[in-house]
Order: sequence, then C-alpha cells, then structure tokens
Amino acid sequence: MRAIITQDCAMHGPELLLLLVGALLVTAAAKRLGWSAPLVLVAAGLAVSFIPGLPEFALEPELILVLVLPPLLYSAALDSSYHNIRANLRPIGLLAVGLVIATTIGVGWVAHLVLPELSVPAALVLGAVVAPPDAVAAVAIGRRLNLPRRTMTLLTGESLINDATALTVYKVAVAATLGVTATWVDGLRTFVIGAGGGVAIGLTIGMGVRWIRTRLDDGVMESALGMLVPFGAYLFAEELGSSGVLAVVVAGLYIGHYAPRSSYYTRLQDTAVWRSVDVLLESFVFALIGLQLKTTVADVDVTTGLVVAAAWILAATILVRFVWMYPAAYIPRFLSKRVRTREKAPGWRGITVLSWAGMRGVVSLAAASALPLDLPGRDVIVFCAFVVTVGTLLLQGLTLPWVIRKLGVRGDEERADALAEAQVQHAAAQAAVHRLDELVDEGDRTPDHVVERLRVLAEHRGNAAWERLGRQEEESPAASYRRLRRTMLEAEREVFIEARDSGRIDDEVLFRVLRELDLEEAAMSRE
Repeated sequence: MRAIITQDCAMHGPELLLLLVGALLVTAAAKRLGWSAPLVLVAAGLAVSFIPGLPEFALEPELILVLVLPPLLYSAALDSSYHNIRANLRPIGLLAVGLVIATTIGVGWVAHLVLPELSVPAALVLGAVVAPPDAVAAVAIGRRLNLPRRTMTLLTGESLINDATALTVYKVAVAATLGVTATWVDGLRTFVIGAGGGVAIGLTIGMGVRWIRTRLDDGVMESALGMLVPFGAYLFAEELGSSGVLAVVVAGLYIGHYAPRSSYYTRLQDTAVWRSVDVLLESFVFALIGLQLKTTVADVDVTTGLVVAAAWILAATILVRFVWMYPAAYIPRFLSKRVRTREKAPGWRGITVLSWAGMRGVVSLAAASALPLDLPGRDVIVFCAFVVTVGTLLLQGLTLPWVIRKLGVRGDEERADALAEAQVQHAAAQAAVHRLDELVDEGDRTPDHVVERLRVLAEHRGNAAWERLGRQEEESPAASYRRLRRTMLEAEREVFIEARDSGRIDDEVLFRVLRELDLEEAAMSRE
C-alpha cells in the first residue's frame, strides 16, 4: 500500500476538527429525522464545498487508506457472522473478486471508447478505481427495511474483501500505464501471494490478541489492545507485501467470533467504543466525499464532452453489476448439483436489490487521489471517479429504499429467530436452575429466600422469550416487568444524584451505584 500513497497529509488540525464537528452535527440531525445519514452528508458536503471563505478539505490517501479504512473494516468484521460468511463464501467470492475484475474490464472498455485520449491501461486504472462498492449506506438502508439475512451477508462480505481485489488490480494497471513491466500474470501472482499472506497474518494476529486478552482480566486494557489491532494488522501486512485489508478483516472475524467467550465488561465496552468510532469515521468520510467537488472541478478542464463521458462511465459502472449479477446467480446452479443442493434458489427480486446496491465510497476517491502526478490522464480519472462515487451514492442510495419496497424484498427470519431464541432460552434457564440446585445440595449456605429469588429470576428469563413470541399486540408480562423496572431504576438514580448534589455522598459513591444500575438496565435491554 505504501507504493500507492504519494501525497503528504495537508489537512491541518483546525480544518480537521471543523470537518469532524460539522459531520457529526449533520449525522445527528439526519438520524433524528430518520434520513440516511451517509446520503445527507454527501449532499451537505456538495452544498458546502462552494461556500466562499471555507478552507479546502483535500482528500488525502494516506489519511483514508491507513487511518480510516482499517478501523471501519475491523469494526464491520467484528459484527459479521463467521458462520454466515463461510456458508456464503462462493457467492461472496464471485462478488468480491469476479465482479471487481469484470467491472475493471467493462468500465475500462467504456472509458476508452468515450475518452479516446485515455490509453487502455489508464482506462483500466479508472475501472479498478471505481470497481469496489462501499456497503455502508446500503447496509444501513437494508437494516432499516429488514432485508433478508443472506442479502445482508452478501453485501457485508463483498465489502469486506473487494477492496483487496480492487487495489491489487489497481497497482498492476498503474504500473502498466507508467510503462513499468507488469503483466496480468504478475498481478494474479501478486494477488494470490498478498491474499494468502494477509489471511495468515490476520489469523496469527487475531489468535495472538485473543490469547493475550484472555489473560489480562482487565476490560479497559483489553479494549485498548483491541483498538490497536486494525492498524497493526494493516501496517504489518503491508510491510510484508501482503494484503493489509484481508489481514484486518480476518483478524476482526476471528476476534469477533470468540468475543462471546470474553468478559461481559469487555463486550459492553467494545460495543460502545466501536460504535462511536464507526459514527465518527463514517460521518467524516461521507462529508469529505461531498467536499471534493470544488477541488475536483478546479483540477480539470470541465467540458460538456467530459461531463457526458463521465455520465456514460457512471452508467457503465451501474450496468456491469447487473450484467454480472444474474448469470453469477443462476449459471453455477445450472452447472453444479452441489450448489443446487446446498444453497437456496435466489429470487430475481433479491438479485435486483443486490444489483442496485452498488454504491461507491471513499476508497474509490482515495485510490484516485493517490495516483502518481505524472500518470497520463490523472485529472480525468479523478474527475470521473468523483462523478461515479457521488452519482451512485445519490442516484442508487436515494432510490434503493423505493426499489426494496416496490419489489417487496423483506426478511422472514424474525419468527424463526424468535422461536429458536425461546427454545434455547428455556434450555438455558433450566441449566441455570439445575446448577443452582446442585450448589444448594452441596451445602451452600445461601439463605432460602435468596435461592428462591434466583430461581424465580431464572424462570422469568426462560419464559420471557416465549411470551414475546406469543404476544404480538398486547404488552407481555416480561415487557411490563422491564418497563416498570426501568422506571424504578430511574427513581433510584434520581435519589442518588440528589444526595450527591446535596453533599451527602461523594462522586465515587454515585459513580459506583450508577454503574450497578446501568448494568442492570443494560441486561434488560433488547435491540
């Protein structure tokens, strides 16, 4: 990666702080209004970019590819299901590898036709730059509209891996454009070595970090160590000539898979930390995308012909995904009995939603900005990459909810999940009561009323899932319990806060009690 980072970071502290604060304010407003924050941020950035007197917020590849991309990938990997990704590895590979290469070739061919001044290698550079979709906006919309789980897995899995493919193809195309000896066979060898090394390094780091964290027994230290993983995995892999992207993803998948075996404190803290990081970085990058308009237009001679050519390239970027998606979904099923047996037949509606969810993101702009200054056609490539990125975000992002609703694509896992949860929760409650009885039989001296209270609590938790499953309209007893208990906890907080304000207790006492009350409320909360 170091080879494609050629510019020094030029965004100064005050400008960076202004951008972060503004992006967070826009995000907060969008969430409050129920709008898609990434799309609002891009639109706001476009509007703000021409306000006189504002500083230019130059997109620096080093800032994005080293400081922003790794933590976003790592956080997404932590929340991803290893089992679901493994079960869908074949279609994810077709999207993250096959579709990226097909997009590079298809968009490159169209770019060379509409912009003859771009050489074939330079046109392929543009194709590689816009090849990897960014699933942040699509996943946010999909969660809100309850897309099927497999569709969400494909979107997330594709976005975790496709950057590695695109950046490898990008390096080979840039080398060919500059006249450096490089063939696609060299590119394939580079990808295989980089992918294998990235997976090995990510797995090694994930296993090492998990081993250390299980012996720390300190939630704060465990979270602090976890914060270093994405940067360490990325930089270490890139230093060894491997894929830093894959190293981060594999490390995140491994650590996230074993997170349920860590302490409750670490899990609560990690969740809060990484959600905050996600909001901050995603707000930053989407606002930064919109703010590139002024800089991008200033660096190139914008003519009607260039705008029309960029529109054709945007159309080709969207169309290639459709052309690839349907054959990739149905041909393997036609050729392989194993695929037909193991995988549920995809519906055309779900494939259409996946095809329309190919919005591009900041990685495309960062890769374009990292192009060598002496690369022939560099300014045109940067301009077209900007048009494709913003165009897909606004055109597809704004219409994706309508497409999902119009086609009626909706997940049906909710009922099955509720039933499975109720069954397992009942078994878990029985195990808890059985263990309690064992301790009592072994001579535990806990008073009878405490034992009975614990027994009732376990039975309550075991019945709660069944009550949620069976009661859709009226409030279940479990929901009533949580509602009333939250009201009681809030009353307790008010008493302790008033005691602190009046000087009857110290802040340390207040903080200790508040933590106990907060943990109890957190245990009752269900997303």
